[in-house]
Amino acid sequence: MLVRLRTVGAAVVATAVLGTVGCGSDTESSPSAPATTAANAAAKPAIVLVHGSFSNSSSWDAVATQLRGQGYQVVQPDNPLRGPAADAAAVTKAIEGITGPVVLVGHSYGGAVISNIHRANVKAEVFVAAFAPEQGESVQALSDPARYPGSKIETALRIQPTETGAEVTMAPEQFGAVFAQDVSADVASRLAAAQRPTSAAANAEPSGAPSWAGVPCWYVISTEDQTFPPAAQRFQADRMHARTTEVKSSHASPVSHPNEVAAAITAAANGS
Repeated sequence: MLVRLRTVGAAVVATAVLGTVGCGSDTESSPSAPATTAANAAAKPAIVLVHGSFSNSSSWDAVATQLRGQGYQVVQPDNPLRGPAADAAAVTKAIEGITGPVVLVGHSYGGAVISNIHRANVKAEVFVAAFAPEQGESVQALSDPARYPGSKIETALRIQPTETGAEVTMAPEQFGAVFAQDVSADVASRLAAAQRPTSAAANAEPSGAPSWAGVPCWYVISTEDQTFPPAAQRFQADRMHARTTEVKSSHASPVSHPNEVAAAITAAANGS
């Protein structure tokens, strides 16, 4: 069992964890936005904020507040954290009522989820210290410690075997140092308490065809990330031909640097 758990632990290291014609070329639901004029509302896409592992939808609250203040409709769906295909289906279901243009935003593992959402009204995607797999690629492969060393997450993982596999969380006492070293101890404790468990199998699931290959994309790199090495983030951003911003941040940039994250999202919404 120890060997099995060590194998599972290594497999979930990555779970914690772009733009012209498309990135592949060079060229809990929240309330609606504040009332605006009909013309202004029609001009703005809806923003869908998808959280990753070791988080929940509230991790986007600071960013969402800024976006709503600018007149955007913002949705923060619950991400089940079961696997990219199932999670993409769940998020798609949550936003199926949005008929106008949409900007998808994924943090951490949430990037693998939005990469598997295919809707004709998606106008852009934003990846925030996030995974952006190609077809057949897994989150696990994109965080191989032999290729991208530096993550401190493996020693912080807590693995709970279940009848069908295992559920993974991050140890609360290590959450601040590994996931969110640039927020206060109180904020880190609240984030740790709010995290949702992730299926260990989600990390090894091969991705489907990437939606980011067909839309403009942005990427926000966390340069002080102790969970998902910045080198892995740069590799994916470069591969996607994303418009890139680097922020001196922990993995929890939506919490610690909401201004910079919101700026990248509004750039994507404006196509600039």
